[in-house]
Amino acid sequence: MPALDHKIDFAVVLSVTKANPNGDPLNGNRPRQNYDGYGEISDVAIKRKIRNRLQDMGESIFVQSNDRKNDSYNSLKERADANPELNKIFKSKDGSGETFAAIACQEWIDVRSFGQVFAFKGSGNKGVSVGVRGPVSIHTATSVSPIDITSMQITKSVNSEPGKDRGSDTMGMKHRVDFGVYVFYGSINPQLAEKTGFSNEDAEKIKQALVTLFENDASSARPEGSMEVKKVYWWEHQSKLGQYSSAKVHRSLAVTPLVDNPKTFEDYEITLNELSGLKVDVIDGI
Repeated sequence: MPALDHKIDFAVVLSVTKANPNGDPLNGNRPRQNYDGYGEISDVAIKRKIRNRLQDMGESIFVQSNDRKNDSYNSLKERADANPELNKIFKSKDGSGETFAAIACQEWIDVRSFGQVFAFKGSGNKGVSVGVRGPVSIHTATSVSPIDITSMQITKSVNSEPGKDRGSDTMGMKHRVDFGVYVFYGSINPQLAEKTGFSNEDAEKIKQALVTLFENDASSARPEGSMEVKKVYWWEHQSKLGQYSSAKVHRSLAVTPLVDNPKTFEDYEITLNELSGLKVDVIDGI
């Protein structure tokens, strides 16, 4: 398939209702929040969800989470080793890093989308160190308004180990965002797409993954229906460099609260300033 031949920018507007969209392990797993009180979802968490959706769509994924892996490999090294062509390079004394990267990009859609660092030890002093820069870049999602975090104390009254007469209550904490609207932006660079083989068809798959971002993503922290994609904005430029900078395209979308303490999505207003010569595809979440 031919590589993507034009620049793409995108934005996603999502809502959170009584859920923890992205816990901070350094802060007791409380929802991420910046110093000004605005909620955040890391770009790493967003890419994980995109990978999961692509995997649900039947795509081959290199960086799989342990609870969702669809093969028997317990490490990235094992998954790379299982590819006969990559394994041949591992064992070769003069294997080409460019060839290694090209094979990996062809094999896994997340590698040719987001890039990947392959740093594996080999036999003796021989190893592999190959870096791939991906064309798809994603910003951290930030809430439109400061978020309110509710903390709830929970207990466990079951025996974890045999031999005890009764369970001893174990105390814990659970945190959630009562309501918030978040926005994140991204871009797809055609120059890097040429190097990884990222195609127009791959771009369409990324778009579909964004629209269905929270399908099959439920957990105790994010119950079914608590995370919802409201709108996806997809700008396709007419050239590799694009008619406008990504920053200007992203600024053309504004999400503003209509009341001081918004409680529903209807309490926000979305305005889109059209840029001359640049069409935008607006897609409602499912």
